[in-house]
Amino acid sequence: MIGRLRGLVEQIEDGRCIIDVGGVGYVVQASARSLAALPLPPGIAILLIETQVREDAITLYGFADAAERDWFRLLTTIQGVGAKVALSLLSALPPNALTSAIAKGDRGAITRAPGVGPKLATRLIAELREKVGAMPAGVDLPAAIVIPPQSPLADAVSALVNLGYRRPEAEGALARAQDNLGSDASLDELIRAGLKALAR
Repeated sequence: MIGRLRGLVEQIEDGRCIIDVGGVGYVVQASARSLAALPLPPGIAILLIETQVREDAITLYGFADAAERDWFRLLTTIQGVGAKVALSLLSALPPNALTSAIAKGDRGAITRAPGVGPKLATRLIAELREKVGAMPAGVDLPAAIVIPPQSPLADAVSALVNLGYRRPEAEGALARAQDNLGSDASLDELIRAGLKALAR
């Protein structure tokens, strides 16, 4: 079982990265938060790894800190929460925010994660409320940015990714651009402002 990887960041994609360790490229699934914390290729990264072995695949899940890994382990013990949904939750809510949302019974915060509906959010709160006090809060890493689908911001992110920019970089630059321009900024305005920010 692989518990940790230290190597060169070869590639960062939506939902995963490739870490080169001694010439072997490991494909690692990760939350948007952990991907945003990685250095630019070919920087050296260290990721904690949770290895899942099934009959048809061996899948590696990577985490920037132990708190996120521990939350991933806990979340995947809940019925209806697989690895994909757990990463979605950890992308939308860092460990400290997830702890707070469950402790307060805040279904609205939990359902912001794609793939998590009210029924699953209720189950998470019911089953985890007594356990959150023992969970680590984690460290301050770049927060994942939640971008509504079918919005000018989402279209601008897609445009910059198609131009070769990493998704976390594009999302960060465009979120700042929208803060400056306002929520009614057009697609062209967002792309121009995003490119200007990335050029710096």
